Amino acid sequence: MENLKQLLASDMAAVDAVIRTRLHSEVALVNQVGEYIINSGGKRLRPALVLLSAQAFGYSGRHQHELAAVVEFIHTATLLHDDVVDESELRRGRETANALFGNAASVLVGDFLYSRSFQMMVEVGEMRVMQTLADATNVIAEGEVLQLLNCHDADVDVPNYMRVIHCKTAKLFEAAMRLGAILGRASAAEEEAASRYGMHLGTAFQLIDDVLDYSADEAQTGKHLGDDLAEGKPTLPLIHAMRHGTSAQAGVVRAAIEQGDVGKFAEVLAIIRDTGALDFTRQQALREAEAACAAIAAFADSKYKQCLLELANFAATRQF
Repeated sequence: MENLKQLLASDMAAVDAVIRTRLHSEVALVNQVGEYIINSGGKRLRPALVLLSAQAFGYSGRHQHELAAVVEFIHTATLLHDDVVDESELRRGRETANALFGNAASVLVGDFLYSRSFQMMVEVGEMRVMQTLADATNVIAEGEVLQLLNCHDADVDVPNYMRVIHCKTAKLFEAAMRLGAILGRASAAEEEAASRYGMHLGTAFQLIDDVLDYSADEAQTGKHLGDDLAEGKPTLPLIHAMRHGTSAQAGVVRAAIEQGDVGKFAEVLAIIRDTGALDFTRQQALREAEAACAAIAAFADSKYKQCLLELANFAATRQF
């Protein structure tokens, strides 16, 4: 991450300038909520992917900063909506926007960010860009609905779980890489390779997020352990624990998912550890990271490609 920050320091400063300018609204509450969520931290990986992909293909114009800001706006809009749906009160160690400003304000400012994103992408004047982001936002919305349907359903299997990850999380990583490739006028094969990298990277990232919900230092992640369990989300650690535990252990995990019983967290955590569910999920994340690296193996060597390779390793091994 330090290499990433150093390599993209000036570009990310330009992206931040675009964000500040385009976040402005004549409606004060839009500014308040937008500033709060944008300034609440985060790794800014998705906008960084736009920059790394574009520059790996030799692009150096201003559209990369605008599209990086668009991707961050779309991501921020999904966070605002997610926290309302999940009734979350904490994100990155701070109160969520919905806890501070209310659900209505959070949903509507999320809508503002989506619509502002589409204004900005139209200004770029590239049909492929608009197609990529229109498709991505639609798939992300489908992923949100799929996750909602899966909540408190202990019968969700691995393919169904992975479909949610691909739609809800990995799709925007994939779109970010594709946008950079489009700006850099990459070949069709290179564009697809960049997209595959993004999809595998986003999948690895989400798998580790699901691990951290049962193993992280709360001070580092800024979220409560067991939030996924409280929301009844059948993530891969839980699915693995049910499939590989005893019938009694599977029954405990099943009941906790169905009831969203965070009071059973300690017992569920013991079962997860006993069945090796966290190690299994980490191994899956590492496989996704390896697939991401393989996808861009044929790219010309550059400091941007090297950073993408390092980023894949980070996504699968991070502790925060």
